[in-house]
Amino acid sequence: MRLFPYAHATHPQWGMAANLALAQLRAQMALHGYAANPTLALLYITDHYAPQAQEILAHLSAELPTVTDWAGTVGVAIASNNVEYVDEPALAIMLCELPSDQYRVFSGVAPLGLAFAAHSALVHADARTAELTDLLDELAQRTESGYLFGGLASSRGAALQFAVAGDGTVKGQGAASGVFSGGLSGVAFGPGVHLVSRVTQGAQPLGKTHRVTSASRNVVLALDGQPALAVLLRELGVSLDEPREALQAIRETLAGLTESVAADGPAMAHTGNFGPDVLVRHIIGLDPARNGVALASLVTEGMTLAFCQRHVQAARADLMRICAEIREELEPQEQALETATALADAGAEAAPHPARGIAGAVYVSCAGRGGAHFGGPSAELQIIRRALGDVPLVGFFAGGEIARNHLYGYTGVLTVFTGNP
Repeated sequence: MRLFPYAHATHPQWGMAANLALAQLRAQMALHGYAANPTLALLYITDHYAPQAQEILAHLSAELPTVTDWAGTVGVAIASNNVEYVDEPALAIMLCELPSDQYRVFSGVAPLGLAFAAHSALVHADARTAELTDLLDELAQRTESGYLFGGLASSRGAALQFAVAGDGTVKGQGAASGVFSGGLSGVAFGPGVHLVSRVTQGAQPLGKTHRVTSASRNVVLALDGQPALAVLLRELGVSLDEPREALQAIRETLAGLTESVAADGPAMAHTGNFGPDVLVRHIIGLDPARNGVALASLVTEGMTLAFCQRHVQAARADLMRICAEIREELEPQEQALETATALADAGAEAAPHPARGIAGAVYVSCAGRGGAHFGGPSAELQIIRRALGDVPLVGFFAGGEIARNHLYGYTGVLTVFTGNP
């Protein structure tokens, strides 16, 4: 699979940013090893450009006539290889060269038809959509692997999505013409499009995993048969006799929840970090009368729970872990001499090289991550580049992240397109 051309740019005028990106794309498409005839574009814009979304899409479509299909959304920040654009007008675009029978763009006006055998799907969604989790479940069930990846649009204004299909089922639908708000949209991929995806939680468990033995809606009453509030205070090493210190510690603490598993089933990966089955939720209150802990999620008996905290060290270590797992999966222990030489010559941060087995990548991170959460501007994307190598990458900072049929918060979802089955 050829490398996917990609570009990113910032400018107060959207037209200048679009033309800067087009110049980058055209230069790459002329290079050996890059896709010369892409048909699918992934487009992400910051909310500064949201009022001009229709004009941006129309301009880019006219300038890239071979690209017949478009998908994307808006974020309060967007990402590309080695860089984040936060609170500034910017756009990022990646052009994918995939077999036309191996993907379908879908949206509310052009749902994913039964005729297409979807294996996985990139999903962009509006957080205000009614019964969103049910819709994600339904879409995941429509795919052979059950795997979705993507996120919720994030914007201080309209939460827009891009969805244009080359067969005409979307483009020209009313006034939208490929720019929509509400519901779900994205790209479904067939089994011929090989993806590797990982979720990074960036949360460090404080102690052991507990089983919820009593709960009332969103209030955890007992863990392993003990009062939940007592367990929380013990793990934090604080007491309500000193309320200021206790409340400060609790504000910095979250809860990692997992659906009911076998009695000996782990809720954490062997690395000591949470695995992808864990949903991290805020502690929103205490119930001293019942010795309970209230969470920003419904809780049922039989779930497992581990109190946790987020900090720079945990976030950086877990992000590097998932990058290492992806590289390990893509790079066999025994490589052909030609491949190994090409990788060695390219270096970890040299120009993208097809020998890495990655044609392109999509990274969706939480709008509450990035920046200072990783130690400085663009640090999150710089970690990915150092760990994964210099590969084509675009993405956005979301109001919620999607992986499989789960809706996460404060996570990162990294997905790479690879030519390896």
